[in-house]
Amino acid sequence: MRTTVGIIGAGPAGLLLARLLHNAGVDSVVLESRDRAYVERRQRAGILEQGTVDVLRAAGAGERMDREGLRHDGIELRFDRRRHRVDFPALTGGKSVMVYAQTEVCKDLIALQLEDGGPLLFKAEALAVEGAETDRPRVRFRHEGVEDVLECDYVVGCDGFWGVARKAVPAGLSQTFERTYPFGWLGILADVAPSHDELVYARHDRGFALLSMRSPSVSRLYLQVPADTDAESWSDEEIWAELERRFETDDDWVLHRGPITQKSVTPMRSYVHEPMRHGRLFLAGDAAHIVPPTGAKGLNLAVGDVVTFARALAHRRETGSDDLLDAYSATCLRRVWQAERFSYDMTTLLHRAPDATPFEDRLQIARLDRIASSRAAETDLAGAYTGFPIG
Repeated sequence: MRTTVGIIGAGPAGLLLARLLHNAGVDSVVLESRDRAYVERRQRAGILEQGTVDVLRAAGAGERMDREGLRHDGIELRFDRRRHRVDFPALTGGKSVMVYAQTEVCKDLIALQLEDGGPLLFKAEALAVEGAETDRPRVRFRHEGVEDVLECDYVVGCDGFWGVARKAVPAGLSQTFERTYPFGWLGILADVAPSHDELVYARHDRGFALLSMRSPSVSRLYLQVPADTDAESWSDEEIWAELERRFETDDDWVLHRGPITQKSVTPMRSYVHEPMRHGRLFLAGDAAHIVPPTGAKGLNLAVGDVVTFARALAHRRETGSDDLLDAYSATCLRRVWQAERFSYDMTTLLHRAPDATPFEDRLQIARLDRIASSRAAETDLAGAYTGFPIG
């Protein structure tokens, strides 16, 4: 089997890249180790930056998002029983974000790919990337029990942290930067209308809490818990009671309860692999970087990566120059490190460390007070949250 771009992984990054290439007249093949049902139901990110929304619309994948997604023009910060709203459009020149789950993005892109795109092979496990240093890299893979080889001009690894793509970068050329946090998020899905029309980020002495949503009738909420927590060790009653404590305010705001349909614990870590390119192998998304979810950056970073690659490849086809492909890693990493910085800042701003001192507690409140009282600080947060420039 032969193609121009071999894409490993049918998450939002791999699927969007296939769509961008199709629209540009470039053939590709997508290999996904899981089946279609798994890809369309795995719960991940739900916040799309303004740039991501714009890219999906331009790619022809925005119709259902615009119909069913929830545009949000701000977030609420909650601390010391106080509430402060950050108004995104007023601070960013009109930018907003969209609440639209990764599962739905994948469904839309899969439907488009199967309708008129290149091959999308489910249950096709990538085994290795070979010849990345040559002008004919290849991906060995197993599909329906049979091993095969996909020969390419370029390989893009969108196969996540545990995938094979990053392993093809020689260890002597790799640098990794990592931080593991001593807490995680106990997340729930609940069949109840959201208790607020925008996301609420709460800093509390008992730990962080986040009020989010998946639809007008489904709430997504999170609690900071120790990293080794078993989700099933928390009863539904304990979860709701703790959420109520951490979201408490001095006004009459009420948290609405409903049946909990899903519980899970998400670990918190920061990770960057450099470089993001080796020869004709390009890494994108979680294959190259991971951010704690506090900043809502993971999916959006992956989108930035594949847009950067697609632009660079289009530039080569139009001009014959490899300049933008050669600059891929440096271009992406500038955005990645800003997102890492913002995600770290949001995480340390809102989560209480297990060994936090009263001095550190007061510093957190002072940082939040600064955002609530300074337009410059508030503008910096709003600009980062709604998205850094792509490319």
